[in-house]
Amino acid sequence: MKIVFAGTPEFAVPTLRALHSAGHEISLVVTQPDRPRGRGLKLTSPAVKVAAEELGLPVEQPEKLRDEPGHRILTTHIPDAVIIVAYGEIIPGDLLSIPRYGWINLHASLLPKYRGAAPIQWALMSGEEVTGVTTIQIDEGMDSGPVLLCAEIPIKETDTTPTLSEKLSRTGAGLMVQTIGMAASGKLKPEAQDHSAATKAPLLKKKHGLLDWNLAADELHNRVRGLQPWPVAHTFFRGQRLRIWRSNLSSPPPGWKTSLADQPGKLLETKQEGRIRVHVVCGQGAWLQLEEVQLAGHKRVSASDFANGVHLKSGERFEASLKDISTE
Repeated sequence: MKIVFAGTPEFAVPTLRALHSAGHEISLVVTQPDRPRGRGLKLTSPAVKVAAEELGLPVEQPEKLRDEPGHRILTTHIPDAVIIVAYGEIIPGDLLSIPRYGWINLHASLLPKYRGAAPIQWALMSGEEVTGVTTIQIDEGMDSGPVLLCAEIPIKETDTTPTLSEKLSRTGAGLMVQTIGMAASGKLKPEAQDHSAATKAPLLKKKHGLLDWNLAADELHNRVRGLQPWPVAHTFFRGQRLRIWRSNLSSPPPGWKTSLADQPGKLLETKQEGRIRVHVVCGQGAWLQLEEVQLAGHKRVSASDFANGVHLKSGERFEASLKDISTE
């Protein structure tokens, strides 16, 4: 099958490679323009562009598909299908009818749940135990087209956005190859989504990373897992931003004081097996144990090293924001 592939981040690379290995004719790869990244703002190519060049595939990087250069790319190639994986742009309606088999999208959730730009993050933050990937026929809505195929995978307690993304990208690559094969043989049976069951997974913003210690410990732990690698769960300690990279649910720690139980954000330092452990009071009288943190301007360290470095005292408090800094 003659394919135009549209994708941008690392998540899309396994699907590109799988389609190429399956022998499909990828006449063009379309991806976002190179962007400045990192502290030095060095111009950096998208992961899909790097992979496409390794495979010897032609690449185009239009600023917008809706503009004339983007239109010309599609009308020049006229593929059998456009495969789209995390491309990063809503497709104009007048381009949808160009390919014979339409635009086929790989989405990282079990649609209709988690429609939007951040389905993996929101599935983790919502405490889901199962997620998956879905191939759909693109329509003019947001992830609302007919479902073609789907595949489930379990979410492990240790999963974060990076680890779950890697699993879903590999599963999705195989699912897309299967989808294209069935499309070519006429065996696909698209099914309309139940729009009443749809949930949203909007693009994350920096504000989503700020932890509210009034939430239950399991909710906060799930946010720590889902908010990686950006914006990263964070709070404020002694007026400085503190990122929380890893955490665990904790039983009420030995030596905890009843007076702390109704004060979300309060900290308790304990020693277990010769190691300092840092616990935080959360809503509903629950506790979160910190495992790895990063104070602004410093490297990521274990919670134990953090406690030693700042000479942490039990009873200190995490502030929800700089406006909330306690004078206690």
